[in-house]
Amino acid sequence: MSSDSPSGLDRLVAGYRRFRATGWAPNRERWATLRDGQEPAVMVIACSDSRVDPAQIFDVDPGEIFVVRNVAAMVPPFETTPGHHGVSAALEFAVQVLKVREIVVMGHGMCGGCKAALTREMHGTEPGEGGFIADWIALLDDAREKVAHTHGTEGRVAERAMEQAGVEVSLANLRTFPCIRRKERDGELQLTGAFFAISDGILHLLDETSGTFAPVE
Repeated sequence: MSSDSPSGLDRLVAGYRRFRATGWAPNRERWATLRDGQEPAVMVIACSDSRVDPAQIFDVDPGEIFVVRNVAAMVPPFETTPGHHGVSAALEFAVQVLKVREIVVMGHGMCGGCKAALTREMHGTEPGEGGFIADWIALLDDAREKVAHTHGTEGRVAERAMEQAGVEVSLANLRTFPCIRRKERDGELQLTGAFFAISDGILHLLDETSGTFAPVE
């Protein structure tokens, strides 16, 4: 990169200025309604991958979705052991305080976290050198064994199977939270699995009865 090229921060500031001119100023009434709080109906759990921004994919306005993003769009199971439970805190806030009506777990194609879970390339590394990633994606270990047995550990077929299995793992882990299980049982909360294919830009939704992802027409 030449010295004349804009830095990452310069690009962000330029984008902010465009936002002020074309996103914020023309929509002041919308922003005014958000000053005193938020009432999103949907929570989206997605990957941190820079290519899959839920707000862009679903074309929503500010205040419409409550988003949590992390490596591989994972939800850990309910547990009360000491520690910092970031995803669990966000879930608790969304479900108990904001009272969202739906939680969507969205995996995606070409997911580096799912690929690492499949190949175990981070296995055995120290924290700060890959160990944090390895520990996090170990949440997929059981699903990984099934995928590896059926599809092996290399190639796009295996990777796609791992990416979609990850969505199902997170949905299963969501249901280990008593408040989520109760609200789903009482019809107050719906859980949905989704998958966005980077290669063709198509969103797929999970049919939990059949275990298949079907493209949205």
